[in-house]
Amino acid sequence: MRSTNLSELKFHQIVENKFQIYNSLFMSLPYEKMQNIGSLIPFLYDESQKGLPEGKSPNEIINNFFEKYTDLKTEQEQIDLMFRMIQYIERQVVLFDSIEDAAFPSLHSENEKGSLESIYHIAQAQGKMEQVKTRIEDFVTRVVFTAHPTQFYPTNVQQIIQDLRDAIQQDSVSKIDLLLQQLGKTPFINEEKPTPYDEAVSIIYYLRNVYYQTIGRLYNEINQLFFTESQPLKSPVIQLGFWPGGDRDGNPFVTAEITWKVASLLRTSILKNYYNHLKIVQRRLTFKHVTEPLKALSNLIYENMFNENGTITIDEIKTRLQTIRTILIEQHNGVFLDILDDFITRVDIFGLHFASLDIRQDSRVHQKVINQIVEKYTGINLKDLSEAEQIELLTNPSFTAKPEDFEDDIVVDTIKNVYQLKTIQQRNGELGVNRYIISNSETIFDVLNVYALFKFCGYKDDEIKFDIMPLFETIRGLDGAENTMNKLYNLPIYAQHLERRKQRQSIMLGFSDGTKDGGYIKANWEIYRTKEILSNVSDKNQIEVIFFDGRGGPPARGGGKTHEFYASQGKTIANHEIQITIQGQTITSNYGTMPQAKYNFEQLYTAGIISDVFSTSTSQISPDERTLIDKLATISYQKYEDLKAHPSFLPYLENMSTLNYYGKTNIGSRPSKRGGDKKLEFDDLRAIPFVGSWSQLKQNVPGYFGVGTAINELKKQGHLEDVKDLFKNSSFFKTLIQNSMMSMEKTYFPLTSYMKDDPEYGEFWNILHDEFELSKALCLEISGYTELMQDEPLNKSSVQMREKIVLPLLTIQQFALNKIHHESEFKSVYEQIVMRSLFGNINASRNSA
Repeated sequence: MRSTNLSELKFHQIVENKFQIYNSLFMSLPYEKMQNIGSLIPFLYDESQKGLPEGKSPNEIINNFFEKYTDLKTEQEQIDLMFRMIQYIERQVVLFDSIEDAAFPSLHSENEKGSLESIYHIAQAQGKMEQVKTRIEDFVTRVVFTAHPTQFYPTNVQQIIQDLRDAIQQDSVSKIDLLLQQLGKTPFINEEKPTPYDEAVSIIYYLRNVYYQTIGRLYNEINQLFFTESQPLKSPVIQLGFWPGGDRDGNPFVTAEITWKVASLLRTSILKNYYNHLKIVQRRLTFKHVTEPLKALSNLIYENMFNENGTITIDEIKTRLQTIRTILIEQHNGVFLDILDDFITRVDIFGLHFASLDIRQDSRVHQKVINQIVEKYTGINLKDLSEAEQIELLTNPSFTAKPEDFEDDIVVDTIKNVYQLKTIQQRNGELGVNRYIISNSETIFDVLNVYALFKFCGYKDDEIKFDIMPLFETIRGLDGAENTMNKLYNLPIYAQHLERRKQRQSIMLGFSDGTKDGGYIKANWEIYRTKEILSNVSDKNQIEVIFFDGRGGPPARGGGKTHEFYASQGKTIANHEIQITIQGQTITSNYGTMPQAKYNFEQLYTAGIISDVFSTSTSQISPDERTLIDKLATISYQKYEDLKAHPSFLPYLENMSTLNYYGKTNIGSRPSKRGGDKKLEFDDLRAIPFVGSWSQLKQNVPGYFGVGTAINELKKQGHLEDVKDLFKNSSFFKTLIQNSMMSMEKTYFPLTSYMKDDPEYGEFWNILHDEFELSKALCLEISGYTELMQDEPLNKSSVQMREKIVLPLLTIQQFALNKIHHESEFKSVYEQIVMRSLFGNINASRNSA
């Protein structure tokens, strides 16, 4: 048996087999109207698995299924059965998630590639221990959690999942049986759309119950491996960021009031963790002159937990702890010092902020607000001024803006929010909120407008303790980024701001909208090149640039093998920190348990060490390789542009996919497109429903479209061997293609093959299908693989099992979409079926949007 099969065998034994055993418990659950559902679903799977590749439509398959396996006579009865099947499959997905999560420690070893232990041994073997230690002291990874609408489990379901994981690890059949019964009777959907505050609560659950412990233990492990008691690690290795309640881009429900509530909740939550942690400390530190100050500190924290006017500061907590530490060492021989130091470490890491709340808004909204403020107080139209005059007015205003002077809600709320940010910093510490991100940045004024907002609201220059961060996400924005940043660096007022920010400039790059805008290879290569260019221009201006990557779950939005992307970055890209967004079901699938969170935090963190200390020739891209990637990017971009220009592109998404149903589900607070109810325009499409809709169709177009055409064109030019060498010798390109393979592994065109003869969309479907087949064939050819995801047996096994579970669900969804198009009298009910089927499909995929 080849070695790669060992992990497949292990997966089969501890995941697939357990799923089959525990899944059988579902079939005997005593629920009204749920009898026989478990025995009917395999029949629908068989009908789908055999019929779809033969070209049968979902309508034929569902109708055959009802005729052969049920005696249901009316359409209403059939609809009822489909709803129950959806509910059943949703719970099968949860069961599989729980089993796979419970098996995680058994499937991953402590010393596998990318672990801290492996880094330690490599550093010892290569004599690079001091380099690694220096790098650790300077390097930080920031993981920023967002609440984009791809996370569907309500909090009570998440808690059941956690208990189910524990029961599965214990192999407690009786507990599992009871929890499955609870799961069967617990609603999976929100009765109402969650508010941004609800979304914050959902993610803070993980901060409190998973990340507080995980990051603390990771920090301790680094200390034990690389440092000594006398010279411990002082800097935080992992920082947490937070978007729910701060990200108002396209979300009118995020108001100044919500931002304040979320910031307060983060403060309260970390104080709760400190209070509970102190109880553990107090159980051991029962010594004279120690118990009293510990109790006083505990009481102080408790008093400040729910007190809006609480004045506790992080410095006060640290001072008290250091006093206690000194007493423990001098009077009690340092007994249980490690327990106290562990708590002190958490305080150092999490402060009073727990996670840093980022503020984000679209540049066009800022421009609208700035225009109204300037016109209100000066009567000037900014468009009438020269660039120099605009800069002077924005950075040195002669007025102070007040919210009560305006009627426009967005202007009022923007001003209110800027005013309160100073207070949040005073309560939570500067890290509580100190980054202001500008979406769709393209010019210097997108950054200066935010600087102006602070000035308009009365901030003195040295009171603007914020990193003002442009987000370059469109191809045009990426193309102009060098010029934008160079002009900013050389603007005296902004240069002075950067001096106060320790000569550091944070820049966000958006993979989601980049891929939507420019296609897969073009977007990833453009971002890579933009990072190189911005690293160079920043270095020339003696600025330390920090890149913050807005990545989604799937490869089409910058996800996939994320840590390998960072490990593959060459010396031409500034690597001071790794900053990345994590969102939706990726939070639960990659960071939902302590073992998972530790593994993924660790892999992400060590990627930055590997690329710096252990950089290899495969992470450097040669001039010839650049020329090759440039050609691939250009050809694939043109292919993608042609697709976007096809007259059926948007109509296909609107009429043949689930695009219009994302906004109707009660899963997230944000609308699914910008611009309200106006006609759908490509630029208004949000990346999540865009990518997610392709995923629901099992076509995953943004993850590979243009790849096959680009490679094929170079093949025709006699450069196929060069592309093969590129895959072999360039870590960046190899990771890019492997991620695309993951997208293709999750693609299943037989589901929609009935569309190929559609008079309106048949031609368009065939364009997609042909490019998929070409991309798959050529990716296999250049890699030398015989199958997709060949070198990722664990992930491949998981993908295949999940696709198998949801195939009946996908068939039902397509059947319902067809019924809607043919104006069934039950149209509204079929729309409900489509919306309900979104949940299971996306949760099963785990990184579909």
